[in-house]
Amino acid sequence: MKCSTQVFKIGTSNLEEVIRTAARIIQQGGTVAFPTETVYGLGADALNPDAVSKIFKAKGRPLDNPLIVHIADQERLDMVASDVPDSARSLMDAFWPGPLTMIFKRKDIVPDVTTCGLDTVATRMPDNPIARELIKEAGTPIAAPSANISGRPSPTTAEHVISDLSGRIDAVIDGGAVRVGVESTVLDMTPDIPVLLRPGGVSIDQIKEYVGEVLVGYTDRPAGAGEAVRSPGMKYTHYSPETRLVLVMGNSSAVVDKIIGLAREYLDRNIRVGLLVTDETAKTDEMAEYVSPDRVFLLGSRYDASAIASNLFAGLRYLDMEDTDVIIADGSMGIAGIGAAVLNRLKKAADELIEVN
Repeated sequence: MKCSTQVFKIGTSNLEEVIRTAARIIQQGGTVAFPTETVYGLGADALNPDAVSKIFKAKGRPLDNPLIVHIADQERLDMVASDVPDSARSLMDAFWPGPLTMIFKRKDIVPDVTTCGLDTVATRMPDNPIARELIKEAGTPIAAPSANISGRPSPTTAEHVISDLSGRIDAVIDGGAVRVGVESTVLDMTPDIPVLLRPGGVSIDQIKEYVGEVLVGYTDRPAGAGEAVRSPGMKYTHYSPETRLVLVMGNSSAVVDKIIGLAREYLDRNIRVGLLVTDETAKTDEMAEYVSPDRVFLLGSRYDASAIASNLFAGLRYLDMEDTDVIIADGSMGIAGIGAAVLNRLKKAADELIEVN
């Protein structure tokens, strides 16, 4: 599967032209990668089964991993979903457009390939003007998982998309770096009590303010091979660099000590080490003694989960290219707000998890 991938860079005066061109590609059954506020998505007409199949082929995505359908306004929701409760309307008013995906009963217009045969459909309205204008101009809901090779760290810049998918998709809209940096929260609205299936840019505490009780329906490890899942990100290895990743979690001082100890141990064995760490961990006196500065990626302050989220996937990709044998990731940040999503992604990406106190 090889094609010529066009790259459209958004400038000060060409937005309308780029949107029109990209929308025509979608209308003709093609694939376009575009920025959202969370990560870059790989889009195709959600109602065209042949077009949606191209997403799975381009990514190497398993055919039992359902897609999210993106819409540009609330009115379009009724085109693809039914049995939408009032509580969901309250969440839409609060968080749409934004990084919240909700699952509803699907309408027959949505093909099986988009939902992987489920009787439900995952939908969201992205908080990115390029994304929404593309959906409006295309005149159809757009199915769009992350625009990367399946299993790799999600793309937060157009360069990440091109690195993974050039020659596999029809076009990329380069709208610069994304804002949030991790995928959307996924909330199943079909049970009486909503179920959180993936943590993301909207926290469980924020959701509870509008709907009351919320059940947690995810783990930080993939579901079993024969287990059906209702949301992306639940079943297969995700977010993983090609380099071995070791995640150290726990009390901040214990995490720092363990990372230094591991770095020393690896380097004594001539194993090249990369560090994905918070600013506070990097400032530890002993740290510079063991690791070359070009093999250290700073995530931001451990007290600023939003900054860490926006840097996470870029850091994994950067260290993957720095000729390292192992990446040690710092899990000393908290789980408040989007911090839960950060640690969820790191746990899913890790080859080894070490917990210290």
